[in-house]
Amino acid sequence: MSTLIAAENLGHAYHDEWLFKSLTLGIQTGQRVALVGINGAGKSTLLKLLAERFSPLEGKIVKNKSVKIGFLDQEPSFTEGYSISDFIFSLENKQQQLIKEYEELIENPNPDEKTLNRLYEELSEHNAWEYEHEIKTILSRMGITHLQQQISTLSGGQKKRLALAKLLIEDPEIYVLDEPTNHLDIDTIEWLEKLLTSGNKTILLVTHDRYFLDNVCNTIVELDRGKIYNYSGNYAYFLEKKSEREAADESTFQKNKNLLKKELEWMRRMPQARGTKSQARIDAFYDLESKTKQRTDNQSITLNVKMSRQGNKILELDHIGQAFEDKKIINDFSYTFKRADRIGLAGKNGTGKSTLLNIITGFIKPEKGKVSTGETTVYGYYKQGGLAFNEKERVIDIVKSDAEYIKMADGQTISASQLLTLFLFPPKKQHGMVEKLSGGEKKRLHLMKVLMQNPNFLILDEPTNDLDIDTLNVLEEFLENFPGVLILVSHDRYLLDKMSEQLFIMEGNGEVTIYNGNYSEYRLSLDVAKEKPEAKKKETSTPSSAPSTQKKLSYKEQKELEELESRMPEIEIEIEKLTQLLLKIESSNYLEIQSISNSIETLNTEMDAVMNRWMELSEK
Repeated sequence: MSTLIAAENLGHAYHDEWLFKSLTLGIQTGQRVALVGINGAGKSTLLKLLAERFSPLEGKIVKNKSVKIGFLDQEPSFTEGYSISDFIFSLENKQQQLIKEYEELIENPNPDEKTLNRLYEELSEHNAWEYEHEIKTILSRMGITHLQQQISTLSGGQKKRLALAKLLIEDPEIYVLDEPTNHLDIDTIEWLEKLLTSGNKTILLVTHDRYFLDNVCNTIVELDRGKIYNYSGNYAYFLEKKSEREAADESTFQKNKNLLKKELEWMRRMPQARGTKSQARIDAFYDLESKTKQRTDNQSITLNVKMSRQGNKILELDHIGQAFEDKKIINDFSYTFKRADRIGLAGKNGTGKSTLLNIITGFIKPEKGKVSTGETTVYGYYKQGGLAFNEKERVIDIVKSDAEYIKMADGQTISASQLLTLFLFPPKKQHGMVEKLSGGEKKRLHLMKVLMQNPNFLILDEPTNDLDIDTLNVLEEFLENFPGVLILVSHDRYLLDKMSEQLFIMEGNGEVTIYNGNYSEYRLSLDVAKEKPEAKKKETSTPSSAPSTQKKLSYKEQKELEELESRMPEIEIEIEKLTQLLLKIESSNYLEIQSISNSIETLNTEMDAVMNRWMELSEK
């Protein structure tokens, strides 16, 4: 494998603090690398440096000038006044410009037939029909339909999906992705996994989604206290090897600490003015002291805030109904919440998950039905959009605005500063400005403020976005021991599986289905339901007393199998001929193109039926 891009002796600082120095990293063709590390370690900065968004303070990035890098920012920015179409379709790409003109034209209810025929000819001439299909598939998966819409009118999540769509369409030599699964529903994440693992793509990404990380990446690179550690394998392998490394580091640290103590005693015994000290030994002392100071004890967040007392009545939803612009979002939904309910809220983007949460918490009054909340119910609502912090305010003042002292689950009262320390905000960060925090650190601060309210009804709407995996592990530990009601909205399948015992599934037509089980169990039940009709069909055709050995084909079935085997290559030839004909048409009209396309679609349908029947007979 050849190295596509490399960082040599890289060093960079942020707000006068070095994130890393003398860092060296190489990405080879076909490597799918996950960059992991705690929030604030410099992961996003390293991605931007490798994507050549700005230059490092020290060292250099080495790559071939012809290598194209596609970069997905955590929070993409766009040129003012651009429409979706302006952004997606590159001016330098003739095929894309033809597709842009064609897509814009067919959005018109009455397209000009002469222009349409011209575009058909040019698209065929430039072999762009397959490319047009790929682009439409990507845009559709990302929920992008109205190409003339101004980007400024999109939400943050829609902008992230638009930026990802553009990158997938361009298909660069190197994909550099910062949290690519944020704002995607689970179906789209699973589709993206298949797309990124097809072919021989080279990928460097940061993600908190452990299922996605395991399914996509074959190399883990950890950024820890300014140093790089490489692991060839999946996430489980990384965890195993990391624990071994940390154990070795701990042993080395203790040895250095003991040696430093002896050397310190030696330094203190020697008179300051005396020049007989060994200079080499003095230099070794300061080097050892530096190494020991660099090492910080592994900290962990202790989430054990007090929960408010919960009464018998918690929350009742009685025949709730809600619609927006004649579209049914929730249709006649009822549920009585019980103590220790652990509910995952699932559904595609736009099916009404946030609407249901806003009805539950009283931000929206439903058009129909009644919401009855218990007197002792205290909500803790972690919203997907986060909190709008004053960037020029100190972190500790953000917390003190809620409370100077906080009561913990064990009855102990601690100060705002002590709580921040538990949440991995050291004194220097506590007294620094909010603007100096990373995206993940801001989300951690938001989560802390929610838990400070001592809720007994906790709602987490996409809590995993931008949090590091270490923080997620501790959050999971807290949620496992949380005795109140939990509603979790997350595209993180790992978190849904671990935390939910019941699902509310937003079907998209106003219906809310209740499923008892976690997400993986739900998906398995869907697969089983698909297989049941076929299994039932086979079961009814075979007597219950029949032996378990496979039957031989009858004469009629054998003849059918032979006919199917001869028909398959015939269909393939017919499809190929029609496809070539479609590409060679120079002066055609819409009806001719449509007729040929319909014929190809009919043949593809026939091929699917023939293949399914052939496989069924072959298995016998």
